[in-house]
Parts: sequence; C-alpha cells; structure tokens
Amino acid sequence: MAGHSKWANIQHRKGKQDKLRSKMFSKLAKEITVAAKMGDPDPDKNPRLRLAVKASKAVSMPKDVIERAIKKSQAGDAADYTEIRYEGYGVNGIAIIVEAMTDNLNRTASNVRSYFTKCGGNLGQTGSVSHSFDRVGEVTYPASVGDADTVMMAALEAGADDVESDADGHWVYCPVESLSDVSDALEKALGESTESKLVWRPQSLTEVDLDTAQKLMRLIDMLEEDDDVQTVTHNFDIPEEVATQLT
Repeated sequence: MAGHSKWANIQHRKGKQDKLRSKMFSKLAKEITVAAKMGDPDPDKNPRLRLAVKASKAVSMPKDVIERAIKKSQAGDAADYTEIRYEGYGVNGIAIIVEAMTDNLNRTASNVRSYFTKCGGNLGQTGSVSHSFDRVGEVTYPASVGDADTVMMAALEAGADDVESDADGHWVYCPVESLSDVSDALEKALGESTESKLVWRPQSLTEVDLDTAQKLMRLIDMLEEDDDVQTVTHNFDIPEEVATQLT
C-alpha cells in the first residue's frame, strides 16, 4: 500500500501482509513482465524495469522468479495487460486511488466497483479524487540509516524535493522523472534503499474514528486481495489510540 500512516506498521496488519506475500510476488512479477515488454529487457537500460526489480528484491523475491518474469516478456504468448486507474470514495468521503493491471477490463472494473459498494463507498470518474494527490517518486529508508538531518542533506544533494522522517523510517520525495537518478544518488550516499517507486502522495490526511477505520480497512483488504490490483492509495490516517483497537 502506498503511503505510510502510522497504523500501516502495527501488528494487526503484519499477519495480513504475510498472507498476501504470494500475491505480492505475483503482482511484482506482472509489473516486471510489463515493464520489460514495454521497454528494454535489460534493467540497466530500462528505468521502470530497474525499479520493479529493486522492489522485488526488497521483499526477497527469488532471483529465478525475477529472471523468469523478464524472459516471459519476450515470449510471443505473453499476456497483454492494460494499466488502468480507478478513483473513488470510501465511507465519509475518504479519497482512494486504485491502480490495476489487467487482461480483462470488464472483470476488473466490475470487481473494483463491487468492493466500493460493499464497503459503503462509491466509484467515481477518473480525476474525481486524484486532484487531492501529487504524483511523485518515493524512496524509502529504515530509521537506522541515520537521523532526519543526515537523510535530508543527502536527499537535497541527490535532487529530491522533500523528506518525511519518523521513528519508523525516512521517505524521500522527488519529481517523477527524477526518481531513478535520485534513487541512484541516494544509494551512493546512504546505501541501498528499502523501496523506490512512483506513488500518489496525499496533499493532506484525514483522521478517522474506529467505525470508519474498520470499514475502510475492509475495503482496502478486499482491493489488495484482488489479483488485478497493483496499488491502493488513500488520504486517511488512523490515530494510534484507534489503531490499537483494530482487529
């Protein structure tokens, strides 16, 4: 899930994320195949593929799985995937962006719409919520890499625009077109990052109560469990006292 509200790292989410691990591998493999098919199969010559491979290594995807995904892109019978973005609202008007990669647009649209409906939300038109987000590059580092000032200095020298730091880590933001260069520069200064990717960064966050949080988490879980969905981004934040009550 893109973004990093405090609740994202609490214990109740870890079990679910472990269960989604095989799906994560499948989705990353799909991204690698599409990136290699659209560009060069050599990660050094294809920035999108390089980022996909890096993201896969970050979650310990086996090297042979990565190589198979790249080879699959060059096969004549490789599936044709369409990338599509859905935008909608969860309960209480919370904005949600869903990015999908599918070989059946009708199936994916029907599924995504049903998830929103079942959880008290509604699917909107493209552009209905994305105006509340900025499309940026995001490079993530663990807190152990250094203090906020050290990371900020390295980020600015690498060409980044902004940094967010807390007890869980550091998130460096940069223009979309600069992500590969900024990521490479940061790697030289701070070592290998946890993750480098394009994200929708919310311009502001809305705190939610327990009832709203439960309904929104149910929607996000349903979306993330769908094989066609690649990422889910939102603009809500769950206060710590509410997060501890989630099950």
